[in-house]
Amino acid sequence: MRLALYEPDIPQNAGTLLRTAACLGLPVDLIEPAGFQLGDVRFRRALMDYGGLLEMTRHGSWSAFLGTRKDRRLVLMTTRAERVLWDVAFRPDDILLLGRESAGVPDDVHAAVDIRAHIPMRPGARSLNVAVAGAIAIGEALRQTRIAVMSRPPGEG
Repeated sequence: MRLALYEPDIPQNAGTLLRTAACLGLPVDLIEPAGFQLGDVRFRRALMDYGGLLEMTRHGSWSAFLGTRKDRRLVLMTTRAERVLWDVAFRPDDILLLGRESAGVPDDVHAAVDIRAHIPMRPGARSLNVAVAGAIAIGEALRQTRIAVMSRPPGEG
């Protein structure tokens, strides 16, 4: 399983998602351009010192990313989806795609994905923070696929 960030524009959220991926052993695809420099202090503060655990591939564009996708399914988290996250049967080789905080993803990206899913919320709520939504989606996908992410229990050497 992989996490893909489409043109992230808030450095703290991107750093938080990369830290989450590093801790859980998920490789990340960063689809550029990003709305910040990867050296941004807010990005580095959220990532903390987990960069060494992170497996990240940077892609210069959406089309460059698509060229590396192979036969993996793209699962887009979006408020525009009719399908609920809990109803997606995740596969271990899925790519979880998250859009920009400010604008989501454009229509051509919507058209290219295999599955669009949303997290159900109470009426009147517009959206969750992208890092929170990403963590919820990652948690559900890992729960379903039971991907082992740790080589030893916490607290052991």
